[in-house]
Amino acid sequence: MPRLLLTSALLLALAGPAAAQVNPREKKVRDDKAKVEAAGYWIYNDLPKARAEAKAAGKPIVAVFRCIPCEECVKLDDELVDTDEALKPLLAQYVRVRIVSANGLDLSLFQYDTDQSFAVFMLNADGTIYGRFGTRSDRTNWIGDVSLLGLAKALAGGLELHREYAARPAGAPVPPGLAAKRGPAPLFPVPERFPALTKYGAGLDYQGKVVQSCIHCHQVGDAQREHLWKAGPLPEDVLFPYPHPKALGLILDPRETATVKDVVPGSPAEAAGFKAGDSIRAMNGQRLLSIADVQWVLQRTPPAGGTIAAEVRRGGATTNLTWKLPASWRRADDLSWRASSWGLRRMATGGIKLEPLPGGRPAGVPATGMALLAKHVGEYGPHAAAKNAGFRKDDVIVSFDGRTDLTRESDVFAHVLLGKRPGDAVAVRVVRAGRPLDLKLPVQP
Repeated sequence: MPRLLLTSALLLALAGPAAAQVNPREKKVRDDKAKVEAAGYWIYNDLPKARAEAKAAGKPIVAVFRCIPCEECVKLDDELVDTDEALKPLLAQYVRVRIVSANGLDLSLFQYDTDQSFAVFMLNADGTIYGRFGTRSDRTNWIGDVSLLGLAKALAGGLELHREYAARPAGAPVPPGLAAKRGPAPLFPVPERFPALTKYGAGLDYQGKVVQSCIHCHQVGDAQREHLWKAGPLPEDVLFPYPHPKALGLILDPRETATVKDVVPGSPAEAAGFKAGDSIRAMNGQRLLSIADVQWVLQRTPPAGGTIAAEVRRGGATTNLTWKLPASWRRADDLSWRASSWGLRRMATGGIKLEPLPGGRPAGVPATGMALLAKHVGEYGPHAAAKNAGFRKDDVIVSFDGRTDLTRESDVFAHVLLGKRPGDAVAVRVVRAGRPLDLKLPVQP
């Protein structure tokens, strides 16, 4: 999650002669903490303090989650903290808190796509959520999804919602559109209660190995999937979390709150009547501050198909649209970019990383249908299950459990994790050096 920075001189003063041997990742975390605390602009990793200050001042809170020492989204994070002048007057109206790990995180309040390395919540001191910001559809490229201008507009929208919320009569209930921005009760109240994460404490160990004491965001999602996989096939909304609107044909402008940049022909978004230039004001009664808010509405929509009521501004007028999502609509999304795909490969493919076959189809590979290249085959532990079963790098999978229509790695994940169990053996046909070979792939715990 978040990150923050000390000077080398201060680190040396604290650590003495041993500083030269400090692990670079450890140094980065400690440097981050010292720099932010010295600057005093952000409250460092102390949400209770932020809530108390916000209550006393009548201000909203902006909570920024940033993995340390993750390098992804670092440009956006650095500009947010250090250089962007347009954000400063907006951030000044918030109580600002940086959350740098998932240790002790209130999972009843903070529910978001844990495969992100940068996420923002705008909320009231009482826990009412105004909106979310941050998304990702690629392992390294964030530019197509988020921008500083988009963040500025989300912050401005959060301030508007805060003014409206503060102006409601004393004792009035939370409006339904805001109440819906909080999710259901989590499996466990905090991450370290998950069976896979019990070795971690409720906070970071700055007296010891701080990096090793950190629960990263993606580990929370990993722990949830592992816990549920032990009980049965994964729920579809757990395997395909926070669907990206583009998987349903809705391309949003990262520079705006929730404005349609383009609509894919033949998609559910086109069928609903969305048009380029539409400003989506609300979905299912929830005001939208960013693409992340759209993803929250999608996350709360049934996996088997559902309907979303959308209010859009078009040409100065308000238009109401009905967005009908087909059965298995979540499966259109891509999972391969996610950090969590590492664990999914262990379970579903025995450690094989699959990619679409590049270029033309070599000898022995059918002209149509499934053709997934074994780009990498794991070498160790549970990730070596496929290797031990006879699979090799550069094998081309052309049939999986009798299916020849699984054309993406995500399709293979869905086929196994939504319908198989650990201990099952899946019949797989590969083409190796131009010749077909039939193998059995064990499904892993």
